Amino acid sequence: MDIMSFITEKALILIPVLYIIGMMLKNTSKIQDWSIPWILLIVGIGSSIGLLGFNMEAIIQGVLVTGTTVYTNQLFKQSTIKKKEQDEKS
Repeated sequence: MDIMSFITEKALILIPVLYIIGMMLKNTSKIQDWSIPWILLIVGIGSSIGLLGFNMEAIIQGVLVTGTTVYTNQLFKQSTIKKKEQDEKS
């Protein structure tokens, strides 16, 4: 199953945008880590509505691009940072 077959071309631009926003939020001391995915979800849905218009497809696209962004970030963290920490313990 290819996730990109579910995300429209217009909404693909939101993935790197949300990733950058997430990195900026992570570096903000006033925002707790658990709230970052929720903030990204709101921004993702709002941005998707801005791109595609106010309809159900736009809301679904917002959820999909946010999920892809958060999942990609977690894959990167688990594969690089956590692996490096684990290797240092060994």
